[in-house]
Amino acid sequence: MSATFLGMPAFPRNAARAVGDSQLRFNLRKATRTIRGRRAAVVGEVPGWEGLRAAGKQIKDHTLRHLDRYLLQMEEAVTRAGGRVHWAADADEANRIVAGLVEATGETSVVKVKSMATQEIGLNEALAARGITAYETDLAELIVQLGDDLPSHILVPAIHRNRSEIREIFREKMAEWGRPAPEDLTDEPRALAEAARLHLRERFLSTKVAVSGANFMIAETGTLVVLESEGNGRMCLTLPETLISVVGIEKLLPTWQDLEVFLQLLPRSSTGERMNPYTSTWTGASEGQEFHLVLLDNGRTRVLADEVGRQALRCIRCSACLNVCPVYERAGGHAYGSVYPGPIGAILTPQLRGPEPGASAPPGGGPAAATPAPGGRMPASATAVSRGRMPASATAVSRGRMPASATAELDASLPYASSLCGACYEVCPVAIDIPEVLVHLRAKTPHPRAERLAMRAAGWVLDRPVRLARAQRLSGRLRRFVPRRLPGPAAAWTDTRDIPDIPAESFRDWWDRTDGGTR
Repeated sequence: MSATFLGMPAFPRNAARAVGDSQLRFNLRKATRTIRGRRAAVVGEVPGWEGLRAAGKQIKDHTLRHLDRYLLQMEEAVTRAGGRVHWAADADEANRIVAGLVEATGETSVVKVKSMATQEIGLNEALAARGITAYETDLAELIVQLGDDLPSHILVPAIHRNRSEIREIFREKMAEWGRPAPEDLTDEPRALAEAARLHLRERFLSTKVAVSGANFMIAETGTLVVLESEGNGRMCLTLPETLISVVGIEKLLPTWQDLEVFLQLLPRSSTGERMNPYTSTWTGASEGQEFHLVLLDNGRTRVLADEVGRQALRCIRCSACLNVCPVYERAGGHAYGSVYPGPIGAILTPQLRGPEPGASAPPGGGPAAATPAPGGRMPASATAVSRGRMPASATAVSRGRMPASATAELDASLPYASSLCGACYEVCPVAIDIPEVLVHLRAKTPHPRAERLAMRAAGWVLDRPVRLARAQRLSGRLRRFVPRRLPGPAAAWTDTRDIPDIPAESFRDWWDRTDGGTR
């Protein structure tokens, strides 16, 4: 797939175009409300849901506090089980590792399990540059790939497409990638699924290398876990002779007992199911298969160094926040310019991309827990990852590169892609306070000089009661001169809002005059 988020403009301009697409808005509204309703029904069946949610948060926070120790434990367990672990500090290093492993097999194609991490690093494009074709096997990812499109949802990447559009994509593009679609293909879901099944089956049986991600990693045994609904992932995990898994370092869980909590949280929050149809686990290399685990940082230790922003690393990619967000429902996922759209993307993308090359690192460096584990030295690569030493290339933009200025502009706008209604926090299964992080990131974003001066003036007035009282009296006397539409840069605010009426008398003056309303 050659398309990337290259040169995406800032969120407001993206969103303005998206809201004018009535078909897109209809598709999004129908899909998100359906998923939202299913989630509410199955979550309502669990009497201890809030306790389960708190447990998920606690497990994730504990793991992130001791990430260095659990990473080494994971490496040791995978190696003991016959697998090989590779450490990737950034997208470029991860892509080089994966491409090198594929080339070592002599193969020129791979099949892929749906993976946000590989989308984040632009793996498909990196492999294509070295003559290796990556075939997506998740149905929604297949639709996106055949349509030379971009994903717009974490769980359902082709959520912006309807059945008729998918049928046309299959009929026009499927033959270019393998087995063609039937000539009499209809837009019935069963017919579309059957066309995809036949197309993919040939690929499963002929491809010898697979690339996956993972929903979770279990440090105590070195086990990886993938949850899915179609079974295509299991075909990728079991049939090929070489399996390469690219997983973000934050996906760790300490024990199998911890996994039990998330096997209840994730299916209900993502697909609105009590249990996932397919839960695949594997530990190290199986008989007749070579296994490689690529542990990916790509900005995660930088996020971990931020005491407020680090809670974004608790995310289990359920997409519940997208399905309740009024902004996402109207603007869609492409407006965010990242593989992580919606509320979680608005806080995760700017942090993962981090400062522009040459910018100073955040104070405090990496996580405080970056020390060698008892009983052994931390590998040099693991030390670099844990301490957050990231090369400039770590600012690689997901699914392609942007000019630094375009990246900075988009990232600066994402924390404002929210009404701060708090619905995302209410549904998050690991209790990420997304509004808190949004406000935190807004405070770190550079503001125009005029805005800074205005805020400074407001702070001066609000700092003393006597100044506020005088300003209120003055505004009351001048209220008839206030325009209905503000001039200059402030006009954008009044384009979508009415200026509140200024009362002739302030509450303070009314209280004094009436003695608290008694006369």
